[in-house]
Amino acid sequence: MRISAAQRTENENRIRATMDRLLRGEIPPGGKCDIKTLANEAAVDRTAFYGTRPYSHLRVEFERRLQALQDVGEIPDPREAQIARLKAENAKLKARIAQSEETIDELTDFRSQSLARLAAQHEEIVRLREASGGTTQVRRLPAPRTTVIGSCS
Repeated sequence: MRISAAQRTENENRIRATMDRLLRGEIPPGGKCDIKTLANEAAVDRTAFYGTRPYSHLRVEFERRLQALQDVGEIPDPREAQIARLKAENAKLKARIAQSEETIDELTDFRSQSLARLAAQHEEIVRLREASGGTTQVRRLPAPRTTVIGSCS
């Protein structure tokens, strides 16, 4: 069915108004900032945006404007913004986990080395005590006497 020039102009105006709303972030419930939602909200058949159809230039304009917003860091679709934020947070948490695992591995190695050194030192002390086994002339000093200071009578 052919449409008149006036109907086509009216449809283009409706599409442009819907495009502006979507790009401002006014996304309808259950919709996205995409051609499907644009067509639904403008009450135009979605196939009219593809190929050599009458509104393909508006699809190109919509996609160009959407890409320009995304390039400057603005994401009109709140769900897409949330997805981007969660992906960034997920990557940050993965990096923290990797760093924590590396630190745990380093500390585990340090603990193992420390225990090995302590065991070796203990074995050396035991060996030296057994080797000296009474052949030394070391005498133990008597324990110090405890006296009460300051009690003058």
